[in-house]
Amino acid sequence: MPFRMLAAEYGAHITYGEEIIDHKILKCERRVNDVLGTIDLVEKGTESVVFRTCLEEKNRVVFQIGTSDPVRALRAAQTVCMDVAAVDINMGCPKSFSISGGMGAALLAKPDLIHDILTTLKRNLDTPVTCKIRLLNSSQDTVELARRIEKTGVSALAVHGRKVVDRPRDPAKWNEIADVVAAISIPVIANGDVFEYEDFERIKVATGASSVMVARGALWNASIFSPKGKLPWEDVKRDYIRKSILWDNDVKSTKHTLKEMITHYSCLELPEGKGVIKSATLADL
Repeated sequence: MPFRMLAAEYGAHITYGEEIIDHKILKCERRVNDVLGTIDLVEKGTESVVFRTCLEEKNRVVFQIGTSDPVRALRAAQTVCMDVAAVDINMGCPKSFSISGGMGAALLAKPDLIHDILTTLKRNLDTPVTCKIRLLNSSQDTVELARRIEKTGVSALAVHGRKVVDRPRDPAKWNEIADVVAAISIPVIANGDVFEYEDFERIKVATGASSVMVARGALWNASIFSPKGKLPWEDVKRDYIRKSILWDNDVKSTKHTLKEMITHYSCLELPEGKGVIKSATLADL
């Protein structure tokens, strides 16, 4: 949440939570946190906060679910839908924890299951439903899947311009995102290789997409969203830590984000990096 709030402050219109698996959500209960003024999804038993949000971001935060089952997906979505702007099904994550459970990019090979999950959510929720996919083996295959997804009635489709086998260093294929935009009428969100503010316009012109999603570029420096240009990463880093303290963010989560920033701009072997790794509390950070 502190990172989403930071991105929004710099100019992001919509912010996504990280992917949370449906099984995990179903172990949680919704609690109002009067001290912080937040809504918390708290895991029963461990008391750990799995997701935190607040009224200020209600109209822009998208809750991202990892799932492989329509019924579980619906139960998970019903737990959070009153507190968020939309629910998104992740169909693009190539990481083993996601794929081994039949979630994320594993869904790309199961169009019938994609259809069942999305139609189940659409039928039973008033909250907008979206999803994110990767490119398939051919542009034609991607377009066919996108058309099928459009028929389920989702509000928007995000397309990451890489295939499952592609690595982050492989260039994103904006031309194949453009093929999807040309084939369907719902808004398409283009994603891949956006690292500077100017890239927003470049990818929109190249693809015709309605909007643009940033992942690594935002993680490294959340001020990418500012029309005035990026701030020094040192300033962004301090802003992020202040917000993490303000919203009592999970220390492991804060450390993970800081490590991503430090690894990109500096090195974890230097004193600062070592200090972050050793930190046990937000006060240490």
